[in-house]
Order: sequence, then structure tokens, then C-alpha cells
Amino acid sequence: MKKILIFMIFTVLINFSCTDLEDLNVNVKDPAQVPGESLFTSAQKQLLDQMVRANVNFNVFRLYVQYWTEVTYTDESNYEIVDRTIPEQVWDELYKDALKDFNEADKVIRETEVFDHLVIQKNNKLQIVEIMSVYTWSVLVETFGDIPYSQALDINTLSPQYDDGLTIYRDLISRLNAAILLLDVNNEYGSFGSEDNIYQGDVAKWYTFANSLKLRMGMLLADVDPTLSQTTVEEAVTAGVMTSNIDNALFMYSAVQPNTNPVYVDLVASGRKDFIPVNTIVDLMNTLNDPRRSDYFTLHEGEYVGGENGVENSFNSYSHAGDRMHQPTFEGDIFDYAEVEFLLAEAVERGYAVGGTAQSHYDAAIGASIEFWSGTPAETATYLAQPDVNYLTALATSTASEPWKEVIGTQKWLALYNRGVEAWTEWRKFDFPVLVPPPDAVSVTPLRLTYPIIEQTLNASGWSAASAAIGGDDVGTHLFWDVN
Repeated sequence: MKKILIFMIFTVLINFSCTDLEDLNVNVKDPAQVPGESLFTSAQKQLLDQMVRANVNFNVFRLYVQYWTEVTYTDESNYEIVDRTIPEQVWDELYKDALKDFNEADKVIRETEVFDHLVIQKNNKLQIVEIMSVYTWSVLVETFGDIPYSQALDINTLSPQYDDGLTIYRDLISRLNAAILLLDVNNEYGSFGSEDNIYQGDVAKWYTFANSLKLRMGMLLADVDPTLSQTTVEEAVTAGVMTSNIDNALFMYSAVQPNTNPVYVDLVASGRKDFIPVNTIVDLMNTLNDPRRSDYFTLHEGEYVGGENGVENSFNSYSHAGDRMHQPTFEGDIFDYAEVEFLLAEAVERGYAVGGTAQSHYDAAIGASIEFWSGTPAETATYLAQPDVNYLTALATSTASEPWKEVIGTQKWLALYNRGVEAWTEWRKFDFPVLVPPPDAVSVTPLRLTYPIIEQTLNASGWSAASAAIGGDDVGTHLFWDVN
């Protein structure tokens, strides 16, 4: 009996010791233990960094729309994309960094058990993750065309199939519709809070952002699926899109590295002097006496002076990016009220029932942009009174086959300054302003990025099928939505 008692005590001690050892053996830094909220924060920053940075290894789109040009090393201004493997960098930033973390955030939050009011908060978090995922997917489709989608985030599928771009886009709109429907804006429990560096967890703001994104995506389909386009746009407007600059989707950067705005890193912290504004935009803004010049550019000997696109320029002989863009805390802008109003102006011209007139939305868009960039209502009124800016007189003097595309497209291009990715998409949609490639360009102004070269090796069958489906893996290939 005594031996049995000793054995039982020994067994209990061993069990307790093993439990203690197991507790001590938990790796608290293992990614499997990272909270879903932290994964969301990481994904959001990775996405915003990619969208706003000026580093030509990752983001060349300010160059493509002729906002900026390079000073000495001009390859990217002349559309060279192979040496720096730019398509692969963009692909990886959006797939491996942003989407992977959004996907993991969704899994972890979904699997985390909560009770009572936290159930509502959890639901809102999941819908915001979904909205950000849809946004990221839309950028990929608008950049490359057909892409891996349905199998892309499955780690067990080493060579995912490429899905049709239009099919993906339609599915993204469906996913966005579901997220909008499931967001609960009428509760006091919010969502992410400080883990969200765009809206700080304000669910009502995310609801407005989602509908504004739906508006944008609907308008992009206008020439390829007009029925879905109109339905999507009108639903978004009815539900509620951005109505002032207070609604702008701005990522809040820190004054402390590594969380400063990457434009600050590229222009200031790096110590490099790589970029100057292009005369394409500077000269037009000078002609129009545009009040945003003082924020967009610095003065050079009392004037705003842009350099020639795609050729070597002396950094000290021209204006530079404006002082505001040299600040470490300069906000990262991925969607704003001005863009919404331009979209509504376009919708009216296409006959969609969104209220107002094309001119009223056009005027509101320009005013929102000017005031976002520190201008005043008086400056807006003066600017809009000019014949070359006034909507009706500008329409009357346009020689384009569809004058409204030239008028809206040109002013939208001016307003999207420093938002190169979206400006590139809108330029491809409107074909205005007319942008002449630089004299040493290696191609036409890119209409898409080619697929990463590594895809030809690791996913040859998928790459080959996708290339054939879109009409060739070339920068001059028009994507499915760019048909007119």
C-alpha cells in the first residue's frame, strides 16, 4: 500500500512538472500566437506603404502619369521595368505582405472565441478586413489583369491557376456587397480602435469607405459591363458615399521610423535627390493659375518650373516636391472625397441616377481637392471661373469626341497628384490628358504591368494561359475594362 501511495504521488508530480514545462516551452513570439488585430495593422501598413511610396523598385506610377521624373537614373521614367524586377516587387508587396496578412488576420479573428457585445465587435473587424482585402485585390486586377485569385492564398497550391480579371472583379463587388450588409454601424462597440491607422475603428467611416470603393469599382466597369456598372454605382450612392474631406481614407504615419511616411523616407531620410516634377503637370497648372501649386511644388527662383520627362535634369535647376510631402507624418491617402465627386460627375454623364449635375459634382470635386491641399473656398471660386476650367465652357472648347472625358479626366488627373496608382488607372480609363512618352521610352506608356518573370518558371502553365487570355503579356495590352 505504501508503495502504491508513493507511486501515485510521483505520478502527480510528474504531470504537474510536464504541464509547467509545456507552459514554459510556449514561444510567445511564434507567428501562430500573433493576434489578428496585429496582423491587420501590419497588413494595412504594408498596403499603404506600397500605395504611397516613391521608391522606383516598388512604385513607378507617379512617373507613368508624368507627375514626377527622375533626375539622373532615368530608366523607370522611360518605362524600363525588367532590371529592377518591378512587376515582381509590386506582386509580392500586395500578395505576400498585404493579402497574406489580411487573410491570416481573418482566420485568427474568426477562430477567437468571444462573448456578449464582443461578438458584434468581432463581426465588424471581420468585415473591415474583408473590405481592405477587396481593395487590395482590386489594385492587383487593375494592374495586371488576369491573376491567381481563387487558389492564390492556398499554401498547398504551389502553382495556382489564373482567374479571369472580369470574373474576379464581379466577385469582388459581391464580396464588398456582403461586407457592407454585415457591418453594424448602429452599435457602441466599434471594431479595431487604435489598431486601425486609417479610421481608428470608426465603423460608420468604414461603411462610407466601402460604398465609395463600390462606386469606384462600378464606374470602372462602365464600358465593359454597363448594367452591373450602373446598378453598383446607384446602390453605392443610395447607401452613402463620402460627402466631405472628413471622410477621406488617410493613413496616419508617425514621426518616428520605421513608421514614417515612405515618401519622407525616399525624399528626405535617404539623402537622395532623385525626383523633380515634370513640366507636363507644372506647365498646365501654371497656365491655369492653380492654387495647389504651392503645396504640390516648391518655387525655383520665384517660379514653378518642371523638368523634361525621361531625360537627365539638374536637380537644382527645377522645382521639387512640395514641403508638405517632406514631412514624416504626411498622411497616406488611398481614397478621398474629391475622387468621389469626380466619379459622380462621370456617372451623371453616363446617365446614371446619382443626383446632381455633372457640373455640380465636378465643381465639388475641384473644391474638395483645393481645400484638402490648404486652399480656400475663395481660391476655388476664382479657379472655377476661368474659361479653361469652368465645366460648360471647357466642354464647349474641347475637340475630343467625348468632351466630358477630357474635361473630367484632366481635372481628375490634377487632383490625384501624389496618388500615382489611382491616377494611372484613371488615365487609362479616360485617356486624358494626352501624355506623350519621353523620347527614349522603351515602350508605349504602360497600360499594365507584365507578370513577374519568376511566374514563367514557377507557374509556367498558369502564366502561359493568362498571357494568351489577355492578349499577350505586354505593357501595351489593354485590360478588360480599358476598351474605349
